Amino acid sequence: MKASGGDRIVVRGHISGEPDRDCEVLEVSGGDGGPPYRVRWEDTGRDGLYFPGSDAVVHHFDHANKPGRS
Repeated sequence: MKASGGDRIVVRGHISGEPDRDCEVLEVSGGDGGPPYRVRWEDTGRDGLYFPGSDAVVHHFDHANKPGRS
């Protein structure tokens, strides 16, 4: 798994009816975009270090075309 700052990671619920969780990648600590990631969880607003498992999917964003970037 590879991510960049600003990407979102979605973690699928493990049991029927359990909601998905998602977080924003704030910082990449591993080499070449790999984990661990410092993230902010959407549902709690808390920051933490995250090592994603096989239930996580990265949603990449085109960081070059973000508003305010040239």
